[in-house]
Amino acid sequence: MKLLTCSRCQSVVHFEAEACPACGAALGFLPEALTIVALDPTGDDADWLWLAPARYETGELRFCANRIHHVCNWMLPASGTAAGALCPACRTNRIIPDLSRADALDDWRKLEIAKHRLFYTMLRLGISLPDPADPDTPRLEFDLLHPVVGQPKIRTGHAGGIVTINAAEASDAIREQVRHQFNEPYRTLLGHFRHEIGHWVWAQRVQHGGRIEAFRTLFGDERTDYAEALRRYYAEGPRQDWPAHFISAYASAHPWEDFAESWAHYLHIMDTLETAFALGIGIHPGNPDTSLPDLDTRDPYRIGDMHRILDQWLPLVFALNSLNRSMGLADLYPFAIPPAAEAKLAFIHDLVRAG
Repeated sequence: MKLLTCSRCQSVVHFEAEACPACGAALGFLPEALTIVALDPTGDDADWLWLAPARYETGELRFCANRIHHVCNWMLPASGTAAGALCPACRTNRIIPDLSRADALDDWRKLEIAKHRLFYTMLRLGISLPDPADPDTPRLEFDLLHPVVGQPKIRTGHAGGIVTINAAEASDAIREQVRHQFNEPYRTLLGHFRHEIGHWVWAQRVQHGGRIEAFRTLFGDERTDYAEALRRYYAEGPRQDWPAHFISAYASAHPWEDFAESWAHYLHIMDTLETAFALGIGIHPGNPDTSLPDLDTRDPYRIGDMHRILDQWLPLVFALNSLNRSMGLADLYPFAIPPAAEAKLAFIHDLVRAG
């Protein structure tokens, strides 16, 4: 994530901010520029339009309709859009939580924070967000569902361009319970979105992108029975040697899951490194005899070689894990990256850069 600032007073602000905490300016995110700006009302109270600073040349803007629920701060061009229009991130929602539930709005906000952060990274990678109303773009829609007593279980997953997220996992307590149930070291809403979008990326960039044979060389044959592979994984656990070949235990279940897990970790790495670079974070050990290298982080989006990105990532994540342990917390990134998984990350990086 970039370091975002209020364009009026230059105070730092968070990606989700609707108003500057320092000067009070209304804020909006411009997806085309990948930045937050302070907004001025046009004075047209009937249509409630806004202007960004002139240097962005946006013309009149309107808020995404979901801003009324405080789940989105993205802006749309007023030209060609009507009041009540949704931004590129929110228009991918096919089903949102039932807002008549007491906990639904808070859960939805948490889900949208994760989804919007996912889409920031996708746009940063140059991957356009499909419009569900445009039949010429690949299908990508989200069902954000709470379980209902007497109805089928809600299973987080992807099928045919539809991503389903169990909205109950917006509850930290429920998500932590599930994490323990599946013996996972890491489980977050953002991780769910990053993983499931990996299945969609596989369909667009691998299956339909002419890269299936290269994929099979690294990840294995995806024609292996998927349902049986998952049944065996949940019944018997991961294969014994998974740490030597995969980025996570679940990645060993099936080549599709290996790609989706690797994709999610790729996004973890790129976004965290960008944040570290934006903040000027480096690693400069006080002990000259340590094996930890001296490091000034660089913008990962400007590095063409995934191995050089990992040269930045590994010392940074060691430092971050050490800081967490100093606070009595679990590791921020509780994973090791074996050479086989590193090769898969390099495949994904090349896939993205090839467009």
